[in-house]
This record gives sequence, structure tokens and C-alpha cells, in this order.
Amino acid sequence: MANLEDLVQQWLQLDQDPITRSEIENLHAEKKSKELEERLSTRLSFGTAGLRARMGAGFACLNSLTIIQTSQGLAEFLLSSSTDACSAGIVVGYDARHNSKKFAQLAASVFESKGFTVWWYEDIVHTPLVPYAVQSRKAAAGIMITASHNPAHDNGYKFYGSNSCQINSPDDALIAEFIQHNLKPIVWELQGGPLRKPILDLMKAEYYNSVRCQLGLLGEAQQHQVKFVYTPMHGVGLRYMAELTDSTRAGETMVVVNHQAQPDPDFPTVRYPNPEESGALDIAIHTADEHKIPLIIANDPDADRFAVAEKVDGVWYQFTGDQVGTLLAYWICSASASRTRGSVMLTTAVSSQMLSFLGKAQGFNTQETLTGFKWLGNTAQALQNKGKTVLFAYEEALGYMFPQIVYDKDGIAAAMVFLQACRSWGSPWKKYQELSEKYGYFVTSNTYWRSPSVIRTKAVLQSLRDLEQPFPGRVSHRKVIRWRDLTTGYDSATEDNIPNLPVSPKSQMITCWLEGSGSDDGVRFTIRASGTEPKIKGE
Repeated sequence: MANLEDLVQQWLQLDQDPITRSEIENLHAEKKSKELEERLSTRLSFGTAGLRARMGAGFACLNSLTIIQTSQGLAEFLLSSSTDACSAGIVVGYDARHNSKKFAQLAASVFESKGFTVWWYEDIVHTPLVPYAVQSRKAAAGIMITASHNPAHDNGYKFYGSNSCQINSPDDALIAEFIQHNLKPIVWELQGGPLRKPILDLMKAEYYNSVRCQLGLLGEAQQHQVKFVYTPMHGVGLRYMAELTDSTRAGETMVVVNHQAQPDPDFPTVRYPNPEESGALDIAIHTADEHKIPLIIANDPDADRFAVAEKVDGVWYQFTGDQVGTLLAYWICSASASRTRGSVMLTTAVSSQMLSFLGKAQGFNTQETLTGFKWLGNTAQALQNKGKTVLFAYEEALGYMFPQIVYDKDGIAAAMVFLQACRSWGSPWKKYQELSEKYGYFVTSNTYWRSPSVIRTKAVLQSLRDLEQPFPGRVSHRKVIRWRDLTTGYDSATEDNIPNLPVSPKSQMITCWLEGSGSDDGVRFTIRASGTEPKIKGE
């Protein structure tokens, strides 16, 4: 590895952004060697989700230089993969975070310099519009500049392949190699040329029509007038929610949380701009109480996630992702019974098992994947290529996918389908209680612990493996009846002890099944590393 002085000079030779250049120059002048080493001695790693990191100067951070380098490597990867990549083009979009537009412009300029048509979103968009446009334009790939619900100092570079899904291995490793061989910046311009084609109005119109078609497939049994409070959590969602609810005649029922209505990259009213986080909906609840409205609909800042809260007997209750996923699945199969029988709905290995019980009763098949929509989207396409009908997919982390619209989670489409269901049901809480009475009570409990490093995360998971061989016999007073480790590739329930789900030594994921007690039929829990945040998750 190069010494620190060489790394500083290497950065200053490459970086032409005056803000990040001065950051490194100041750290160097102040002899802050430790911070310089943290920023310069490692390079951002391109994974299946692309990049997500803190913004700032240095090879380990997200900044203009690392955006350009990543785009150069990605362009060369696409050129090596397809002879018509340039004419097919690449979709580029961005959210309202700090630097998102600049990063998107730099990425677009790199692709233009390589001869690519750039299908350009000329204003902020919600993330699903990028894979939607990849599919619509038959593009070679898509890029979305977003860090979703991460803290304000983060940003990201999300990549979709030509099938409009997030990529899987080994493509991420191949792209990383191309990036490593294309580190010298070839362009720093922000403004586009004739290859940059604006598509916002066209794609919005097509997307809205796709959502309305999805609603049309499910019918419209409007028995209840639904009033709801909506928060986009300082993100991009309001425009899309307002325009869609207006076009489906529900706009007059929406009250917007004014303090969180407009995009604000600092997210000033929440500690974390994630509807899952404790306290994130406090202002929405206050607004709802002021207007005496019992239902809250929320999106995260890039509007790919969707959350619900309802006031029940004077107490606000926030639905889990599993509960919302079950309700959406039930609405789809009950509103379109003829399409449901023999079809498939997908969920993940850490989500509730209630979907499978619902499927057995309603006549649809269920299939589990690993966590993340790179798995759900690609699995849905693989099943469709075999002639299967995939109606819906969800994961417990507030993500819901409608393959007829897009092969990624979509918080706007999910909100529209959920509101349609509420116009039929009235109270979603009461409907969920009915489903629990009929199909069984499934309790989910999700938590997380912030981890200071990947090394610490690996050590925590390894300490569980080391408790007993081949796996611990008991957890507290309960007997372990199955142990599956998708890091080491072990499953106690299969004949050859090899898991049916994909194994990856790069990830950390252990699932444990415990025997039932007098009050339940058993427990399944998973300990895993988050793929996008510095967290260890318990699910």
C-alpha cells in the first residue's frame, strides 16, 4: 500500500472539485494523519447495491471524484457486455439529498463522453422511476443517486442492470475491477450535450398509467371515504402522491404534514429519516390528531418504502412491514381471485411466515428469497420466464413490489394500492385482526444494534457459531430444532446440510428455529448484517 504522503498527492492530482481538494489540503496542513489515513487508505467497495457512504473528501467517501471513477468503470463494464449499450443508453436519476444532482450530472457526463445516450431525469424523482425507465426505454442500465433513508451526511449510487433489477454477484466484482482500471478522470463537466435526453414528463405519465392499471386489475369497491395524513419525510414523495391521488379521486382526502412536505436534505425534524425509527412519525401523529384523522401514510425520503399507522381505540399503532405485506397480499388475492389461483407471491427469509398460510388458503404459491429486492426482483423475473404469474413481493423492511409496475420496491405504488384496499375495508387494523383470527397470530419483533465496523460485525456472528458445534443446542430455555448459516453454508434441516438458499461468505446471516412452548408454536429468528447500513439486525 502507498504511504500516506503518496496517497495525499495522488488525491490532489486527481481531484478537481475545489471543496474536497481543500478538505484534504487542510487535513494535510494540520497533520491530521489518522483522519487522512481513514479517508485515503481504503477505497469504496462497489457491491450489488452499488455504493452508499458518507460524503466527503477521500477515496473511502462519496464525492465527485469517486462518482466519476465509478461511472467510468461502469461504462467500460457495459461496453464490454453489450455491443449496443451506447444506443440503448443509461437512465440517470437523483433525489433531493445534498450533492445528488451534481453527482448525477457528473455520472451522466461520463457516460455521454463514452458515447452513451443518457435518459435523463431533469428533476428529483422517487427511486422506482429509474428501474421503470430502464424497462420502458429498454436501456442498458440505470443509476439512481440516493441514500434512501440514511442520515443526511450519506449519499449513494444505486445501479440497475438491463433487466431493470439490481445486480447480483459476480457482476458487482466485475464492475469493481473495471473501476479499479479506470481511475483517471476523463471529464468534469456538469452540463449535458445532445446525448442527454430529458424523460421526466414522459416517464411520469407512463408510470402513473401503470399504477392506475394495477388499481384497475384489483377493481374499485369504494365503500368508505378514506381520510389520511401523508408525510414524505422531507423527501421527494409529495409530488407523486398528490398527482396520483388526484387522478384516482382520492386527493381531497389527503392532509399533508406541512413541516415535512418539501424536500430538505438536512431532514431537520427527525433524527433518522426512516419511518421504521422510533419517533419518526411523531409530527405526523400530531397533525393527524389536530385534524381528527385516524390514518397516517408515510414514505421514506426517496419514496421506495411505505409505512402505515392507525389510531385504534385512542392509541396510535404503527403497522409492521409484515402486517402491511400481509394486508396487501390479501387485498390482491381477494380483489382478483381469478388471477390468484396458481400464481406466486414472494417474500424473504426474515419476513413473517403468515404469507405462506394465506397462500395455502387462497390458492397461491409462496417462495422465500434472501433479503433485498435484488433477490426478489430477479426471482420474480426468473419465475415469469418459466411461465409463472408473480403478483406481489415484499420484505419486512417496509418494501413492497408489484412486478406489473416495476421490479423493485415502490412506496408510492404500495400506498395507492393500500388506500384502495382501505376504501373497501374501512379500518386496516380491524381487517388484520380478522386475518389473524382466520389464519393464525404471527408476531414479529425487529431490532438492530449499530456496529462500529465490518470486523466487529463478523466477530459478533462468529461468537454465536463458536458457542457449540455444529450449532448451539438451546437458546435460553428453548431447544434449537433447526440452524441455518448462509455465511458458512450449513443447514441442519437438509439431507446434505447444504442450504437451499444462496450462500455468500461475504455476508453474515444465521437463522435459528426454536421449539414451541405452551403459549406458541415456535420461534424463527435471524441475526444478520445489514447490507446498506452499519447495523446488526435481529429479525
